Amino acid sequence: MNRQSTRLHENEHEQTGSHRQNTQQQAALEFATAEEALRHDAAQTAVPPAVAERLQQSLEREPKPALSWWQRLFGPS
Repeated sequence: MNRQSTRLHENEHEQTGSHRQNTQQQAALEFATAEEALRHDAAQTAVPPAVAERLQQSLEREPKPALSWWQRLFGPS
């Protein structure tokens, strides 16, 4: 019984150590700017289809930007 509890304790210790290594590896990411962190997060996160559809509909309802003064003067290209 004592031998089993020793093995159990050793297994728990090994698991805790590997968990710490995984946590340290995940925490090793550093970003120079907040924008880089957001881009990394966006690349790792899948957007649900319902949210993507609602976003597309919202963007379609946005008004088109006005032409700049030089485009109004010379016409759009």
